[in-house]
Amino acid sequence: MVVEQPVFNPFDPAFAADPYPTLADFREQEPVHFSPIGTWILFRYDDVLRVLRDPTLSVEDAKADIPPALQNAEREELTGNRSSGSRAMLNLDPPDHHRLRRLVAKVFTPRVVENLRPVAQQLVDDLLHDALARDAHVLDIIGDVAFPLPFAVISDLLGMPEGQDRVQLRTWSGDLVKTLDPVLTDEEFVTALAAGDAMTAYVREVLVWKRAHPADDLLSALLAAEDEGDRLTEQELIDQVLLLFVAGHETTVNLIGNGMLALMRNRAELERLADDPTLDVNAIDELLRYDGPVTASRRITLVDVEIGGRTIPARSFVLTSLASANRDVEHFGPTAGTLDLGRPNAGEHVAFGGGFHHCLGAALARLEGQVAIGSLVRRFPDIELTGEPLVYNGRVVLRGLTRLPVALAHAHRS
Repeated sequence: MVVEQPVFNPFDPAFAADPYPTLADFREQEPVHFSPIGTWILFRYDDVLRVLRDPTLSVEDAKADIPPALQNAEREELTGNRSSGSRAMLNLDPPDHHRLRRLVAKVFTPRVVENLRPVAQQLVDDLLHDALARDAHVLDIIGDVAFPLPFAVISDLLGMPEGQDRVQLRTWSGDLVKTLDPVLTDEEFVTALAAGDAMTAYVREVLVWKRAHPADDLLSALLAAEDEGDRLTEQELIDQVLLLFVAGHETTVNLIGNGMLALMRNRAELERLADDPTLDVNAIDELLRYDGPVTASRRITLVDVEIGGRTIPARSFVLTSLASANRDVEHFGPTAGTLDLGRPNAGEHVAFGGGFHHCLGAALARLEGQVAIGSLVRRFPDIELTGEPLVYNGRVVLRGLTRLPVALAHAHRS
């Protein structure tokens, strides 16, 4: 009898709506999986954490053999000599990664992030005020709060110029973020290239302006940042700014959207959070674990690597399923599939990756999540889903909702 191998298909609409039953099946049946497109996928927490923390693995695509299913000569020709964010620390191995991270970390400190809390709170208050002025009974959590908030925070943090350019930046960022997925349509690819060109040109102009008008902001600090005589090059500056907008925006949108959906589907936990602000920190970690904003992170093997009894050849793409690892009962116990805002080890999630590539913006994402979700559940304790069908954004890596309409049926707290 021939046993049919399971096929992992993250493009199935049913998978987007609820990937967790499928992930559980792979964790149990084939935790080290070779996919039809030629990439390896890991599903168990221990394997995922091991790979994320392994300093001998790479994140530089040039060190991988591109699977035939992902090869496209026409796209390579269209890409030409663009950097495509290749000097962003997310795409670099040591020593380049460590050098860039050290320079950026010198100015992107915990104090800088915490000082943004009142800024984020005021932005949330203003966004809710404007939304309620349009409709006091229905709110779209994504469009009214989750989408504009992180973009405004990043723009203020960097000290980007005010004006219509910010709206355009948000559009370009949304087009670029699709490149994090393993498969793009030709139209998405061309649109992303154009967005990258436009955003790069804009950021280059902003750098010229910022050099002439330095201020107390992150971009001025990055321009001035120095470590033992070393500074960021022009291209490195541009690519770190692009990374902040592209990776830092969409992830927070999904954290707020997925988190609020989870709470409304688990009413007792929503009420628990509304009544107890001391839960805020652990609650965000549990929401990140339960239905995080990033489903997977990639690594590239430089030599043959054995994982779970299988040998992954050198120069292979390995995707770590963060979403699966975060629901692994072997690590989080039999209640791994349950939302528990008081979970003692919630902070052991891998939603922000791991190792020296652990997300540099994790503290900022947590802060924005605490402010936005805390404000929503306490100001609108009776918030509930409208019953409209939920529509996901169609992205594999940054899975989230395009809209989250909610009813504010009862009087809300000011």
